[in-house]
Amino acid sequence: MKSRQRVLRKCIFPILLVAGTAGIHNTDAIAAEHGNGVYLMGSKGPMAGVVPGPGLYFQNDLYYYRASAGASAPLPMGGKIGVGIKARALIDVPTLIWSTPHEVLNGQLAFALSQPLGRESIDADVVIGSRSGDLRGSITTAGDPLASAMLGWTSGSFHWNTTAMVNIPVGNYRKGSMANLSFNHWAVDLSAAGTWFDPSKGWEVSGVAGVTLNGRNSATNYRSGRELHLEAAVSKYISPRFSLGVMGYHYQQISDDRGSGATLGGFRGRTSAFGPTASYTFMVDKKPVSVRLKVLREFNVKNRLKGTAGFLTVSFPLG
Repeated sequence: MKSRQRVLRKCIFPILLVAGTAGIHNTDAIAAEHGNGVYLMGSKGPMAGVVPGPGLYFQNDLYYYRASAGASAPLPMGGKIGVGIKARALIDVPTLIWSTPHEVLNGQLAFALSQPLGRESIDADVVIGSRSGDLRGSITTAGDPLASAMLGWTSGSFHWNTTAMVNIPVGNYRKGSMANLSFNHWAVDLSAAGTWFDPSKGWEVSGVAGVTLNGRNSATNYRSGRELHLEAAVSKYISPRFSLGVMGYHYQQISDDRGSGATLGGFRGRTSAFGPTASYTFMVDKKPVSVRLKVLREFNVKNRLKGTAGFLTVSFPLG
């Protein structure tokens, strides 16, 4: 039994890395301006409470999102109002993680830096605004980088952490365009996560709660309200290398949008999602490589796009 536990811990270690750092990037996953927030819903989930041990790691998230909003659901998009919107996004997010050998308040200290790159396209049946142009917009570019700091603790089968993430508005933002990967404003996301995992039983339960505080988009004079996000996941390790599970999330805007650009008023939004997840770990040159797949379908949507999101995450230690 002890031998099996050691094997299981070794094989799921990069999966812990994926879960503990997956929420540190952004992308336009369409309220708030653009109907979306800096925190990417569904990006954590399984093993969210775990911070990896000291070392340098690389993680790559490939994110696909396809969604739409009906004619009765207008959304503010880059200083315009779009109606009957269809959106598609394919974003790649490389992330470098440094889990330091230092402790703060008896917790493991770690840092991460992400840089989203990809393509987003927006089609609208109607666009309302003084500078309205084509009913279609697309962009292939770099988004805003995000920097994160994490503190993690462990006690027996319980793992928990706190994370502070900052959106740095230096990406390519196109004023007047409906399609943008950059948010063009500062934002801070504060979150806490917990995980219960018993390698001998193979069951894992995780949860995340956080809030996003948004700055003002100077190009549109739009300041999105505060945003609450919740995630939960349950997984079963069928073998030391393979797991299956389910996960879900809920998003709720808890204060009004503000500024002269907020022509739709407070525009508070919400959405929920649910779907399956699976992970597999294999060895390459004696290093564990973890792959996780997540698919989430949204429901209970208000003032946001409604669609399906997919995540393919690969992670491994660099040393």
